[in-house]
Amino acid sequence: MASSLDKYRDIFDKKAFCHLATVGRDGRPQITPVWCDFDGTYVRINTARGRVKDRNLKANPVVALSVQDPDNPYRYVQVRGRVAEMTEQGADAHIDALAKKYMGKDKYPNRRPGEVRVIAKITPESVQGMG
Repeated sequence: MASSLDKYRDIFDKKAFCHLATVGRDGRPQITPVWCDFDGTYVRINTARGRVKDRNLKANPVVALSVQDPDNPYRYVQVRGRVAEMTEQGADAHIDALAKKYMGKDKYPNRRPGEVRVIAKITPESVQGMG
């Protein structure tokens, strides 16, 4: 399924926010704008342990997300899939790379003391887009 994302890969390379939909324990959807990237296999987001996204993804790994091209608001990609892995390995370097992409900063400046970062690797199962 990753190959069907190739047409939209450039969107993930831009400073485009991903709107990530997860499902809470109560079955209600929750949507959050997040930083994201695509490594050729997984759409990756980064969060901190204990946050709503972290708890929701552990309880139910099924997600939907959309990313809009910042250069053309009529062009977007929607991905439905599931979290293949949540890992702390490489998560600090990943959030720093995302801070560089989205903020132009070498280090993520909003860390809190004791914060543990985690990467959620999302396997695309369905890809649709426009443009």
